[in-house]
Amino acid sequence: MTVAASAGPDRPIPVVASLERRRLQIYLAQLLADGGLLLLGFGAAGYVYLGSPFDESLWPAAQLLLPVFWAIALTNRTYSVPALVNGSYGLQRVVAALGLAVLALIVLLFLTRSSLLVSRAGFGLGCLAAAFMIVWGRVNLQSRIRSMVGPRAENLLLIDDGGPPLDAPNALRINAAQAAIVPSSEDPHALNRIAQLIRNMDRVVVSCPPERRHLWALVLKGGHMRGEIVDNEVETLGIIGTSRLDGISSVVVSSGPLGLRSRVLKRLFDLALTVPAVIVLGLPMLVIAALIHFQDGGPALFLQRRVGRNNQFFWIYKFRSMRVAASDAAGAQSTRRDDDRITRFGAFLRKTSIDELPQLFNVLKGEMSLVGPRPHALASQAGDRLFYEIDSRYAHRHALKPGLTGLAQIRGFRGATEQEADLTQRLQADLEYQAGWSILRDLAIILRTLRVVIHDRAY
Repeated sequence: MTVAASAGPDRPIPVVASLERRRLQIYLAQLLADGGLLLLGFGAAGYVYLGSPFDESLWPAAQLLLPVFWAIALTNRTYSVPALVNGSYGLQRVVAALGLAVLALIVLLFLTRSSLLVSRAGFGLGCLAAAFMIVWGRVNLQSRIRSMVGPRAENLLLIDDGGPPLDAPNALRINAAQAAIVPSSEDPHALNRIAQLIRNMDRVVVSCPPERRHLWALVLKGGHMRGEIVDNEVETLGIIGTSRLDGISSVVVSSGPLGLRSRVLKRLFDLALTVPAVIVLGLPMLVIAALIHFQDGGPALFLQRRVGRNNQFFWIYKFRSMRVAASDAAGAQSTRRDDDRITRFGAFLRKTSIDELPQLFNVLKGEMSLVGPRPHALASQAGDRLFYEIDSRYAHRHALKPGLTGLAQIRGFRGATEQEADLTQRLQADLEYQAGWSILRDLAIILRTLRVVIHDRAY
């Protein structure tokens, strides 16, 4: 809910309480509580398994684990505004920090050849108990935290100075004209009035005409908060940042969804799973290829040109499931239920998604990934329109390598695209995947794919 506020030239500026100190207090309380619950979990495990909460084969390991956990938690945003606002995000961060701390401690003890004697079973039980205690504490305190910092955990001020309309939930809103707010870097009284206005704010957003943006920029640069100026071109161009390099000032409209480290990690993940899969499935794939060939004497593989990363074309491999004369190399017609172009054996291959197995070689070649947006043929249509004619964001999905499976597929968005909504649902899932990529999410998608390999829309 947006809070409206106005003040005349002679009226005092409304001042809200600062949330910065309160956030720091909560972070400190959470840090101490997490540490205490970690030790409590290990103490409980020691008592249950070893008969003493301070057993020498477990308690020293818990004491070593604590500072490692705190160090990781302080760097992975376990104690951050998003973690305060979003309880599930906070749980993910704290559990990840604990898991990484356990791994780091194990590696540290191994590399240093520590003489510390640790009960393996007791340590494992202690880790589980500590995770349970920390999660329990977070869940039970989340409502209390939200009541202390509000739904945003930050103070947001919207200043309407005659620019494009703006609104945001749980924000303080000021009309500059009514409050006698004038952006002037040469008037100390005007600056003092603005200073009172932005006092205790974490973020200030100003909407003003283009000719006053420079003045507001000068004023906001003197504040200690995050200052922003509304510009409709940001949305029109999809601007994600600014750049000042080589004497050129520019707006950044793309940077790729994954950095170098993430791309390397994703590639290693692909190879780690694909190489063993090809070795294990190599003989069954040869048998399937032989059966396809003996069925009608045609080729076992079907090659089709599709759009990959950076909007570049590549040839995708599939087991041929249609009659040779009816194969649709351009992909102009989506397969439909009871499609007479599909052979009897091909129907089985499609129903079980076995026809997609040759794409493991596309992954080995680096043209595809195990997880990513599914690649489409150039002539693919939804309804009577080409895919790229339906939504201007369609090309955005090609910033990543296409995948054998993806977020859209595990949500059931597969099969024929009879309506435009069939495409937009998949596109939205693909863009969501790009925006929130992680290696753990890839693993989760692969595991969930096993549940939908056989699907009522796989035809």
